[in-house]
Amino acid sequence: MNAGAVFVWEMLGTSMLVLLGTAVVANHALRKTLGSGSGFLFITIGWAFAVFVGASIADPSGGHINPAVTFGLAVAGDLSWADVPIYWAGQLVGGVLGAVLTWLAYKLQFDDHPEPEGTLGIFSTVPPIENKLWNTVTEVIGTFVLLAWILFTPAASLDSGGGPVFGNAALGYAGVSFVVLVIGTSLGGPTGYAINPARDLGPRIAYAFVLPIRGKGNPQWGYSWVPIIGPLVGGGLAGLLYLATSGLS
Repeated sequence: MNAGAVFVWEMLGTSMLVLLGTAVVANHALRKTLGSGSGFLFITIGWAFAVFVGASIADPSGGHINPAVTFGLAVAGDLSWADVPIYWAGQLVGGVLGAVLTWLAYKLQFDDHPEPEGTLGIFSTVPPIENKLWNTVTEVIGTFVLLAWILFTPAASLDSGGGPVFGNAALGYAGVSFVVLVIGTSLGGPTGYAINPARDLGPRIAYAFVLPIRGKGNPQWGYSWVPIIGPLVGGGLAGLLYLATSGLS
């Protein structure tokens, strides 16, 4: 696939991921919505199915929609390093676009929100207890789980008689959504489980420079590197483990 097509599909898929993911947070956090106050489980379910939608749309480019996935696959030898910047560019632009679409969908609620200074958390991760080192560790662990599932779970194959043998990866993008759901419920508490640099940085850029939210808070650039570095390290470690164990089977 040419670079332009990769960019377009990753941009579209990531924009849908971020639109549906940040919108479920907006539905919970903003007042005068039908989902106001629905809680953390509501958010994790929404993000999980947002992954399914976004990755399915981006299937022509492999459905990465996450720079950490792209990086992990490159480390594992399943993707050319020359393609990585194209994937990352599409994912970042998609992250910005998805955040803008969420603001458009909830504009009336944003205008009515009594605490606009606290709206960053709708778009990007904000840890309840900020400690950049330990927040990074959490992001590394969560992303490692995601990439380990992607890299290690068996795909569908045929047995000696020609019949289908369905591995976990045969679930496709629905399977990835289940993994994201359990990461959110299990490991999402400390940091909000970015596990995806584009899902955090794209909306943070939109929040800082694009979205006209009256009285909006600080984009917290001092923390912004954590949901970038942590997921990339986690994805890279999973890729290295895949390489180290590839001869064991």
